[in-house]
Amino acid sequence: MDHILLALDPIALEIGSIKIRWYGILIATGIVLAYFIGQREAVKRGLPENFLADLLIWAIPISIICARIYYVVMKWEFYGANPGKIIQIWNGGIAIHGALIGAVITAYIFCRKRGVSFLKVADIAAPSILVGQIIGRWGNFMNQEAFGGPVSRDFLENLMLPNWIIEQMYIDELGTYVHPTFLYESLWNVVGLIILLSLRKVNLHRGEIFFSYMIWYSIGRFFIEGMRTDSLYLIGNLRSAQVVSILAIIIAIAAIVYRRMKVRPVVRYKDNK
Repeated sequence: MDHILLALDPIALEIGSIKIRWYGILIATGIVLAYFIGQREAVKRGLPENFLADLLIWAIPISIICARIYYVVMKWEFYGANPGKIIQIWNGGIAIHGALIGAVITAYIFCRKRGVSFLKVADIAAPSILVGQIIGRWGNFMNQEAFGGPVSRDFLENLMLPNWIIEQMYIDELGTYVHPTFLYESLWNVVGLIILLSLRKVNLHRGEIFFSYMIWYSIGRFFIEGMRTDSLYLIGNLRSAQVVSILAIIIAIAAIVYRRMKVRPVVRYKDNK
């Protein structure tokens, strides 16, 4: 069986020398869909109509830059010796945690400037972030990246996966099938999306939907990261994504407990304040 012929082409369209990759299309699709979902809820919760659009004008480019910086720092042994390659983001090399950190910092500063509660905006945006991540991971699928260790074809067939996914999980350079960790994370985020949308109806304290996102995503990322073969490492075998995930869980739980005990008056998700 010629697995090379069965693999999906990561290039969606070529216009002269310009190549448009499925990865970029899927990332852009995720951002657009996340925006429309978030925009509907933002207006419902009393935010100005252009608030999210204005925020994204800043957050998207800053997130991309931060995602690249994070990756470069974690791969400094290589980029320190090849500084000319630092800006070559078109050759790959971004990290979702860097993007999330950049987005959170940007949103916090933007909300302060606009006089809007950051936690209110974060609660509104949390499900949209998951939507973007759900779709974005399929960009990794098209690129045959962010996969796990070797498995048998029988293992993948027992997961009841369609053949087009199974074949894409055959990595020709390795000569083996691999764990579809992109799919594990995407499905984990689908469940998380359902949970967050359900929590809106519970009308939790302000900030707790966002903190729940941090906890849910980080738990899944911690375990899925342990299966991947392309992890960024801090020191030795210490995977940076797992360290960040643990820190995110601790911070989120601590924030929930602190705000439940100390913050008065209580402001809830549905309060338009």
